[in-house]
Amino acid sequence: MSVKKILVSQATPAGQPQYTELCKKFGVEIDFHPFYVIEPLSSREFRAQHINLPDYTAIVFSARHAIDAFFATCEDLRVKVPDTMKYFCTTEAVAVYLQKHIVFRKRKIFYGTGTPQSVVALVTAKHKGEKFLIATSDSGHNEAITKLFDEAHLDYTVGVFVKAVSQDLKGVDINGYDAMVMCNPADLKSIQENFPELDLSKFQIITFGRQIVKSLDDAGVNIALQAPTPQAPSVAKALELFLSSQK
Repeated sequence: MSVKKILVSQATPAGQPQYTELCKKFGVEIDFHPFYVIEPLSSREFRAQHINLPDYTAIVFSARHAIDAFFATCEDLRVKVPDTMKYFCTTEAVAVYLQKHIVFRKRKIFYGTGTPQSVVALVTAKHKGEKFLIATSDSGHNEAITKLFDEAHLDYTVGVFVKAVSQDLKGVDINGYDAMVMCNPADLKSIQENFPELDLSKFQIITFGRQIVKSLDDAGVNIALQAPTPQAPSVAKALELFLSSQK
């Protein structure tokens, strides 16, 4: 299949010289269009989970959206986050974002290296007695971290704070593309909702992220290239590898 047009399920990057170079090098057109947006749950939607926020002494964050939604929910429900709350974050970038809501130096904040294993490793004997709330989205696949929490015999609850809302893609000439980059299960959900009759087998699919791979596998959709990998740590690098393989 000759690839001439590629649709990336993300917003247009602020600076995109690497994509401009790819277009010149391979003679392709690369368009960006987010397939979904992340929105916080309403207080009513959150209450439906029957989670009593004051019961928890530690919270696990993997995204900045979840941090904003957590503090907004606490404010809406008039719950005061105690000074003793402990925060376990998947990465340093997520942990630093907490400064938007709390005084960083006065709280107990821990961060891993981006994997569920690195987060659980932070829960030493000193923290094993905490009651954890794992903040996630409605499209999140939490099996990796909940399995580790179970194996470590930790007391936890998974709480949904944000939801993925499909964008209206009806104005996108989807059949004009030869390949698509998908990064999240919500990307597939949005495509299926917007184009229920679309045959995804006609496209070359490049994935960036583990969760979308499982969703596509479950849907029986073939994947042309999976990333991230050491050779393709970014979407741009993944596209370069993919396009090079098409020569």
